Amino acid sequence: MEQILLFAVLGLGQGALIAGIALGVVVTYRGSGIINLSTGAVAMASAYAFWALTTGFFGFTLPVGPALAGALAVALAVGVLTEVAVFKPLRTVSPLAKLAASLGILLTLQATVLLVFGVQPQQAPSILPADTVTILGVTTPSDRFVLAGLVVVIALVLGALYRWSRFGLATRAASENEQAALLAGLSPNSVSMANTLLAALVAGLLGVLAAPIVQVDSMTLPLQVVPALAAALFAGFTSLWIACTTGILIGVLQSIVYYLSTQSWFPTDNGNAMPGLQQLLVFALMVVALYVRGAGLPRRGELVEKRLPAVPLPERLLRPALMAATVAAAALIVLPFDFRQALTNSMIGMVIVLSYVVITGYVGQISVMQLALSGTAGFVLSHLSVGLGIPFPFSALGAMVLATLLGVAAGVSALRVRGVSLAVVTLAAALAMEQALFNNTSFGGTAGVSVPPPRLFGNDLGPKADFRGLDGNEPSPMFGFLVLAVTVALGLYVAHLRRTGLGRRMLAVRSNERAAAAAGVDVQAVKIAAFAISSFIASAAGTLYGYNFGSVSAARFTALAALGLIGFAYIGGITMVSGAVIAGLMSTEALLPHALDKWFGIKGTWALLFGGVSLIVTLIANPDGIAGAAHRRRTAKRARRTERAAAATGPPTDSASAVGSPEIRLGRTAADAKEVAP
Repeated sequence: MEQILLFAVLGLGQGALIAGIALGVVVTYRGSGIINLSTGAVAMASAYAFWALTTGFFGFTLPVGPALAGALAVALAVGVLTEVAVFKPLRTVSPLAKLAASLGILLTLQATVLLVFGVQPQQAPSILPADTVTILGVTTPSDRFVLAGLVVVIALVLGALYRWSRFGLATRAASENEQAALLAGLSPNSVSMANTLLAALVAGLLGVLAAPIVQVDSMTLPLQVVPALAAALFAGFTSLWIACTTGILIGVLQSIVYYLSTQSWFPTDNGNAMPGLQQLLVFALMVVALYVRGAGLPRRGELVEKRLPAVPLPERLLRPALMAATVAAAALIVLPFDFRQALTNSMIGMVIVLSYVVITGYVGQISVMQLALSGTAGFVLSHLSVGLGIPFPFSALGAMVLATLLGVAAGVSALRVRGVSLAVVTLAAALAMEQALFNNTSFGGTAGVSVPPPRLFGNDLGPKADFRGLDGNEPSPMFGFLVLAVTVALGLYVAHLRRTGLGRRMLAVRSNERAAAAAGVDVQAVKIAAFAISSFIASAAGTLYGYNFGSVSAARFTALAALGLIGFAYIGGITMVSGAVIAGLMSTEALLPHALDKWFGIKGTWALLFGGVSLIVTLIANPDGIAGAAHRRRTAKRARRTERAAAATGPPTDSASAVGSPEIRLGRTAADAKEVAP
């Protein structure tokens, strides 16, 4: 019992950090209606700034007080830039777009920290007292109590500020009805700025104070937002006291789980404690929170109706697909081996992004689990091929079916969850799968598991096949042809899906679930179908990945990698197949990053920075993505050409009006535009 008490007290440190980030998330949502995924990254930036200022990283060393002030100034500067450059321009976009914008901020901050400070974790000096106290016969560090007490005080001060001050009244007014707040002389932009700065200050302060306990790291600190989101869910994104209390308790429970994992009776994996149980705990708490609080977020009174990116109806499918396939096939033969590999990686990236086109573009649900489902299919493929000796293509199909069933199970369990809430829950699920499943050596492991090359009727279709292209080097174009065939087939299917009745029902659900149900659409069936289709496509990408590299490693399917992939999907155009093609070309180790690395020396971290900034710029300047902008230009050009032709021929006769007038011929397009602009 004494040991449990000791670890419970030790967990107060991490719990205080989680609670501080949760307070930042709630404050930001109160002020601007945005669930800010980058709140943990703000804590990371402040912690790194404090470490650098106190250790002489910049060539000089500051005392603790000025260094703390400098770190908090960094947090406030990030808050100002976030509000002015991102949140304010996106005030009238959909909640999903706002969530994606906060993802862009997270990626940008992480890439910046990696470029400035490197990948090595750092140990920051402690500001809090280093003495100990004895409670119930257990000697524990006093800094944990100080940190937890400080968070409680911050929550009480913020609660009093929101309840009894004019600022708190203005925040509530802007949250409930922005138009009425404007008429009363309040500025929603100013209210949002003040709340964003408050959230950044709280996250930055806790990042600095808790850094000596949790270590300054560019990977783990940003992901502390995941348990903080669980606390915010319990709080309904409104109650500061519940968010603070729950965040501290989550840290305590995680510490107790860690203690239990050191016991002899605890389940082990290859001699070590079973991994990922802390992340599984957070995911389970999120499920409980959604059950207790409900699936929806508190509604806000907004000035402008939020709209999602348009989903244009594909006009031609076969001819563009054949042209693209011909060019890609020729490139696989002609390109040198490194660009051939990058092109193959690009096509695998296109396949995984196609799953986002279905689940996010067509149904309006952000699922962060897609990359995790790809990893699941890859690991299962290895077990079926190596462990059971099942040959290709049955091993690949079996892996895809099992991963699809997992995706459908997740979809069924999340039927009451939609939009931003689904993104939050699936982020926790992706992190739990990464830690508990992929890092488990009985299933995967960081060292990876092997995957034999695909063979069909005795012919090697893998990267080491005999045909090596013009340069005679690996990888073989034969595997590239296999990936190309799968990519084209799935791309045609996703594009055709938009034309079908199921596709129209998906768009109806995306636009308004209640209205769709009133019109006779089975919302649950549509959601389950969307999860099944997107999961199957994602699992196909996972099997192709396994064959491509000859092994599957947990390092390739991290939650942060999944967030980056969503960013590329938004940049390309998350509602269109052509957007998936663009996103695939920009994904990790694809053609564009490889070309930038080889020709200009721009490596992976710079590509991450480019992806984060590009995501923000795309959401602000062109929410439909690159493919959506190109489609709008083509539509506008076609409309101008039609107008010129109509002006040249003069006013149509009655018979001409009935047969060939521009209004009649464009009627289907107009109807489609009305249908897909929810």
